[in-house]
Amino acid sequence: MDLDGSSSLVVPEGSGSIPAGHVQARRHTAYYHFTQQSLPACKPVLTPTWVITVFLLMGVLFIPVGLVVLHTSRSVAEIVYRYDAECVPLSYKNNMVAYIKDSSSPKLCSATLKVNRTMKAPIYIYYQLDNYYQNHRRYVKSRSDKQLLHGLAYNDTSSCKPIQSHNGLPIVPCGLIAWSLFNDTYTFALGSSELKVNRKNIAWKSDREHKFGKHVYPFNFQNGTLIGGGNLDPNIPLSDHEDLIVWMRAAALPSFRKLYGRIEEDLHADDVLDIKIMNNYNSYSFGGRKKLVISTSSWLGGRNDFLGVAYIFVGSSSLLISIFFTLLHMKSRPYGETNYSTWNKRSSSG
Repeated sequence: MDLDGSSSLVVPEGSGSIPAGHVQARRHTAYYHFTQQSLPACKPVLTPTWVITVFLLMGVLFIPVGLVVLHTSRSVAEIVYRYDAECVPLSYKNNMVAYIKDSSSPKLCSATLKVNRTMKAPIYIYYQLDNYYQNHRRYVKSRSDKQLLHGLAYNDTSSCKPIQSHNGLPIVPCGLIAWSLFNDTYTFALGSSELKVNRKNIAWKSDREHKFGKHVYPFNFQNGTLIGGGNLDPNIPLSDHEDLIVWMRAAALPSFRKLYGRIEEDLHADDVLDIKIMNNYNSYSFGGRKKLVISTSSWLGGRNDFLGVAYIFVGSSSLLISIFFTLLHMKSRPYGETNYSTWNKRSSSG
């Protein structure tokens, strides 16, 4: 028995295995050391020198990284055009919901955008929706991943409510997400020539090959009285409906962008783009906003200044803290100097 109350075990040499009682006793010993906080541990002493050095290194490392990231983000050329309000006729400005629901009203809209900076191919085209809560619990759950993969062979579509069936027949793809498919379209022209938009390979390869069936076709889709969004060609399998695949990957935030296609030729500064927009999607009922985004990319992706600004802020804060602690440390008394103790001050004053 040790002084700390734990037992020491000695296993005889030549014994094939440790007896079960010895194993239990060894576990008890380990548990005792753990509860008594006597296990070996690293206990760093945070001296002022260590703290100042750590904050100084953080500042020296984070600020250059932030500047590089911010410069990379600013090098991305981007054009953002909001068109939901611009594409509504003057006679419907006070009632945009009536305009989007009126099938007889023309939905074609024209816009002209000037390219301010040279944009190298590939140039990505996104549609952006604001105030659109794709992360709503009921909306996110209203889908059937097994039906997307197996089609009519999978009958249990109870998770797709309320868009589950119509006239007693199942809907493929079912659910609110597929039903609300974004269906605005864009065409681009530069001068007298049309710019081709490549809409292939805009979805994740893993989604196309493993989540959407190659032999599953749309069935009984958008045949109800209430039409939510775009329709699907029943002769094309779901794995080839890449606009649907992109849409089905629900966004986490109420403002999001989704890839529409790519322009695979360069655009130069001062080029003028003529854009034709089919303003079909109803974002007016819930106060949503629609934007067209034309953007290049970098090794960090699209334009986003947040990461670079965050690095610079953390680095600058760390540098200021290290300077403050250094000044504080220079004015403090030396460690272990008893002349500054309270009792020595009293004796000297007496």
